[in-house]
Amino acid sequence: MTRSPRRVSWALRLSVVTLALLLTVRADKPWHQGVLVGMEVGPTGAQFAGGRHAGDYARHFNGREIVRRCAEANAEYLVLWVRDGDFTFHDSKLVPRPAGLAGRDVLREAVDEARRHRLPLIAYCQLQYPAHELREHPDWKARSADGQPINHLVCFNSPYTNVVKELLAELATYGIEGFHLDMVDQGFGPPHGCWCDRCQTLFQARYNRPLPTGIDWEDDGWALMRRFRYDTSDGFEKMLTAHVRRLNPRATVDFNYHGNPPFSWEVGQTPVAHAANGDFVTGEAGLWGFGALSASFNAAWYRAATPGKPFQVAVQRGVRMYHDQTTRPLHDMRWELFTLLAHGAFVTMIDKTAYDGGLDPVAYERIGTLLGEARGKRAHFGQVPVAEVGICFSVATRDGYGRDQPAPYFQSVQGAHKACVYEHLGFGFLFDENLSLAALQQYPVVCLAHTAILSDREIALLREYVEAGGRLLVTGQSGQLDARGKLLGHPPLTELIGARVREHLEGLDYWMRFAGAPIPGTGTTGFADHAEGDAAGRNAQRQQDVQLARASLRVGPPDWPFLVRGPATCYEPTTALPIGELLDSHRAALANPDAYNRDWPLSAREVIGPAVLLNHVGRGLVLTLAGSPDFATAGEHHIVEARRLFAQAVRFLHPNPRVRITAPANVEAVVTDDASTRTLRIHLMAYNATPQTTPAKDRPYVLPGLIEDAPIYRVRAVFRDPVKKASALNPGTALKRRGRTLDATLTDVHEVLVVRY
Repeated sequence: MTRSPRRVSWALRLSVVTLALLLTVRADKPWHQGVLVGMEVGPTGAQFAGGRHAGDYARHFNGREIVRRCAEANAEYLVLWVRDGDFTFHDSKLVPRPAGLAGRDVLREAVDEARRHRLPLIAYCQLQYPAHELREHPDWKARSADGQPINHLVCFNSPYTNVVKELLAELATYGIEGFHLDMVDQGFGPPHGCWCDRCQTLFQARYNRPLPTGIDWEDDGWALMRRFRYDTSDGFEKMLTAHVRRLNPRATVDFNYHGNPPFSWEVGQTPVAHAANGDFVTGEAGLWGFGALSASFNAAWYRAATPGKPFQVAVQRGVRMYHDQTTRPLHDMRWELFTLLAHGAFVTMIDKTAYDGGLDPVAYERIGTLLGEARGKRAHFGQVPVAEVGICFSVATRDGYGRDQPAPYFQSVQGAHKACVYEHLGFGFLFDENLSLAALQQYPVVCLAHTAILSDREIALLREYVEAGGRLLVTGQSGQLDARGKLLGHPPLTELIGARVREHLEGLDYWMRFAGAPIPGTGTTGFADHAEGDAAGRNAQRQQDVQLARASLRVGPPDWPFLVRGPATCYEPTTALPIGELLDSHRAALANPDAYNRDWPLSAREVIGPAVLLNHVGRGLVLTLAGSPDFATAGEHHIVEARRLFAQAVRFLHPNPRVRITAPANVEAVVTDDASTRTLRIHLMAYNATPQTTPAKDRPYVLPGLIEDAPIYRVRAVFRDPVKKASALNPGTALKRRGRTLDATLTDVHEVLVVRY
């Protein structure tokens, strides 16, 4: 059938109007709102050469080709490297271009091409290691406490700030969509700064006292120095954000963030304050650097640090690190990408070009498949997570207890996360910086994972949370230190726990068991047999709780002591009911315990206190583990039973979750809820890496293998509420539903079970 000219005219007019409306909507909407996947492309090698490069360095780094290839690879935006430590890749009056570009303006090439593809273009600008400026202005270098320059670090209180502002002004004239600024850090280790004359003067004016003469954790001035460092980074970021707003109110600003473990005070950032600057936070997963669990850990962390805002996570196509010129298998990249998307991030895939700036065709083929799949699944991302456990993180503990060795504290937090992932417990993070009752009440269970330092304000909030019906899980030596890391004589957490600290235990070799039979050779039975007697005078509900807890927390034969390697406490119950037994090891009997290899635990010796305390407070419940199954779970001597003890403690406190998932330990489950359509989604990501052999160096630190093949595994989901309908995204998934139980057999790295309720 042939349309009349009049109908064609109206159709054309309608198309023009529709296009105009779409363009208007796009123009009014920031580029990062609603995006899912994009790319970052930059040259490789600049930071390794100190400004001395071969003539072909970045010769083929071509803005037009990069934009075309990224658009073909299904990227929704492009972050283009424009400035690194030595060079810039645009026409700049401030920083030189590589000779290999022969005068080309890569940013101009990219901007012109990006407009044709309607691809948002963000300029990457490196801040923290400005090698070019530091060669020209050595007085801008940060200085250590002894006055010596730190050659690779710049002082953010120096005139360097003006150069950065001028550089951003140059870039803003290109009409870009935003700036990615990498990064405002003050170093990842010694030597630490900055003790330059400018910082000395500013500190004196602010605090009416001189800078401390160095790192001294016993000096009150060192706490002020840490605050000064945090404020310096925070002020620098806020200054740059305000500057960009003046240049172009529509341009976005984001900073590469390092307020999360394994980074500590050295970097000059805290979890919440330094995530809030800019339009959204950007972090890195980096399983080659931080482990395979960093994907879900970091995504949940960034969400909690910037509630209600989008958050970006950067990953890379290389196998081991950003500049290694390798390409991961497709399934390996799929697992990481979909883990991050399931947790609500938008994700940037980083491609480091060849030394000469050329692009790897196989990498772009795989990336195109990857990003295309993500965009095809767009409707299944971005819903509200369903979480059971809120894991607390404390800057005060990181600094006052962790000090120069924060890993033991980080290990407890990371172990709690690992236990949640392996045992399929929904989780999120809570921070002392912005803790509130509303934040606590998001979670049926709140976990203090060896949170050694707690303020009076935090303890008051925790009490209010528990009294109103909340469930608190306490591990390790939580609440036992003051703000300077000193032992408290009367820890204020005592009333919530319902027990006094009889001994703040040293070392890590501790064991637990949940029956009263004597340990061979000792004749001791400890606390397990006493619990029922203690409960006899209590009400029936408490007796029932003790019996249920004893049964719930057993993770092996009743008479079997199992290793829970980590910080521990010997408690003396007051109002709490004791359950199980905590045992020390034969190390305690050695004349010189330190002479025996401290990296290896010794076997169980004798009972020294209860393993668990159960305390009713108001309408809530506090369950205290005298050991640290979270620390053990992330440690080198982890056993399955320690992890399961943590999980079963959560399940005891929250026995009727909205969804209870049973799946292999290498499968992460993320449950989200779309209340508007009454839809639960269960994202399942299977980590299916290949086994590895002895490494060529650094034995025994074996790097993880790559995911080459899709797995096959079974999952069971049991729902608290009635289910109307269930389906799977992948046609190869076999589903069976019986009432509120859903069984699935899956054959892919990523699956989404869609459940209507």
